[in-house]
Amino acid sequence: MVMRKLPPLSSLRAFEAAARLLSFKRAAEELGVTPTAISHQIRSLEDHTGLVLFNRQVRKVVLTEAGVQLYPVLRDGFDAVEAVLNRLVQVQRRARVTISATSAFTSKWLVPRVARFHALYPDIDLQLHASDDAVSLTETGVDIAIRYGRGPYPGLSAEVMFADDFAPVVNPRLGPLGIGDLDKVPLIHFQWRRQHPLNPTWERWYSAAGLAPSSPRGQLHFSDESHAIQAAVAGQGIALLSLALVREELAAGHLVQPFGPAVAGHTYHMVTSSDQPPGAGVRAAVDWLRAEVASG
Repeated sequence: MVMRKLPPLSSLRAFEAAARLLSFKRAAEELGVTPTAISHQIRSLEDHTGLVLFNRQVRKVVLTEAGVQLYPVLRDGFDAVEAVLNRLVQVQRRARVTISATSAFTSKWLVPRVARFHALYPDIDLQLHASDDAVSLTETGVDIAIRYGRGPYPGLSAEVMFADDFAPVVNPRLGPLGIGDLDKVPLIHFQWRRQHPLNPTWERWYSAAGLAPSSPRGQLHFSDESHAIQAAVAGQGIALLSLALVREELAAGHLVQPFGPAVAGHTYHMVTSSDQPPGAGVRAAVDWLRAEVASG
């Protein structure tokens, strides 16, 4: 390993400041030392290098040719070090907020709204954690979790976001469909992680519609709600989906709701830790979520 043979850093700092300001006194004020200390540091640098770096004149100093060549190298080096340190410190100081939600809610509700969060809070880094399992806020570092259910959520501060409705939706390419056409189109199902009598399933929808359940051929079953949404958009059948999560597809005409009824789903809750007051970043994210809910 090659050892660097550089003068002491203190002498290089003293020279750079004095060369930039062309004053030992002002360099001393900047570095928080005495003019005599600056003079000693520069003399030490000159002794170390065997170069004369300043011409000392009455009430002023002037760089020699050697000093003129050395100064910009040190200036640029110190500028680069300062810039990198400032950037690293700013990154470390940036607030980061982690929001956890189901995969479907993350991709269909949160992601389309992220740009508005960054526009409002450009100095806060937002991290989205998609998981269909309820995560522990204390063990994972998650700041806010979007829970879908009926609660309660003991040990957490919970706030209702909105209730959900489910209705049959289909790609309009499959043609105009009436409620009597259900046995002609594959039904798309997805698996609920937790069984509950009020889960909005096709069986519950048939009951609400006053119809006997049908079993058309070619039914599709998915373990993930997002995949069921994609299958409906692709025209692979008719799905009973959350109207909140397919809002954009309905608005764009990629999906239509051919008939009712809609059945009530569960409720989305925003939960945070109750152990300690939230930081400024978490409060900003909570305010943003509230505003997004209010905007519909």
